[in-house]
Amino acid sequence: LFLATLTYDTLRFEYEDFPETKEPVWILGRKYSVFTEKEEILLDVTSRLWFTYRKNFPAIGGTGPTSDTGWGCMLRCGQMIFAQALVCRHLGRDWRWIKGKRQMDNYFNVLNAFIDKKDSYYSIHQIAQMGVGEGKSIGQWYGPNTVAQVLKKLATFDTWSSLAVHIAMDNTVVMEEIRRLCQSNFPCAGAAACPAVESDILYNGYPEEAGVRDRLSLWKPLVLLIPLRLGLTEINEAYIETLKHCFMMPQSLGVIGGKPNSAHYFIGYVGEELIYLDPHTTQPAVEPNDSGCLPDESFHCQHPPCRMSIAELDPSIAVGFFCNTEEDFNDWCQQIKKLSLVRGALPMFELVERQPSHFSNPDVLNLTP
Repeated sequence: LFLATLTYDTLRFEYEDFPETKEPVWILGRKYSVFTEKEEILLDVTSRLWFTYRKNFPAIGGTGPTSDTGWGCMLRCGQMIFAQALVCRHLGRDWRWIKGKRQMDNYFNVLNAFIDKKDSYYSIHQIAQMGVGEGKSIGQWYGPNTVAQVLKKLATFDTWSSLAVHIAMDNTVVMEEIRRLCQSNFPCAGAAACPAVESDILYNGYPEEAGVRDRLSLWKPLVLLIPLRLGLTEINEAYIETLKHCFMMPQSLGVIGGKPNSAHYFIGYVGEELIYLDPHTTQPAVEPNDSGCLPDESFHCQHPPCRMSIAELDPSIAVGFFCNTEEDFNDWCQQIKKLSLVRGALPMFELVERQPSHFSNPDVLNLTP
């Protein structure tokens, strides 16, 4: 049952509130009760960065489209899952957006990385143009894997966040590959590869006293994206329990996917329903105001989020996780191993220590330089 009716042109929304249920509500690794924590649930949802179709932005590539209505929904979902990683990286999972309250600079730095202009790290312009290298012409619809591959390439230019982005192909997460990736590039090969503030890379966003410990571990924060196919034309019920568990993990970045040719950013679930942010609303592009401030209210979904039955999910998805430290990654591995023991939960992917010998070179699989 699709519990939102929306007329895209008039921006008239009618959303159903959360059901009165004893079932817990899970949002990106946090557990809530509808009866006692409804305000907290809505505040958590509203605090996620919400990217939708926009119109009247500068033409992509100088002469291309000035709106992504009708084709940019998966690109917007890619922005949302990646923005959640940047929020965790620079603001922390506990950070909340409150309407009208002055936000810290790092919040605007995160938001600016996604603004609809050619020089933002993860703008629709950058994603669409980088996608050409993945065989997608500008204005063509993306699948979850394509947007993940493009975001991985774009993240290499984001020295401020200094992320290690790993895309686990063939339903297999190789721990050795991830450790190698997250422990690489230290010390810096040259000033250009480092963020302007040295403490950013040494202290991973921790207070300075944590710096010594951090310098010993030298772990780049990890964004792990796992493209999956959970069935042929519809989701295989055997995966549903495992999918739910992904939203329970504190490392969860959510899931991008949706219904055929209609992408959503899934941030949690309640009972047998997924909770998601929907990019299918066209808003005007946002410009900084006269004082140079960016009006940010349209980047936060201020009504109860949409819900849909898990059984309606298109089987092609990408699951995301963020591990700020090596400890976070080790904890995530333990949780995945425990998950394989849950009755009735079919593993969605395999976790292995090193690359199985029958695999070809990962570069051949990823088709990225």
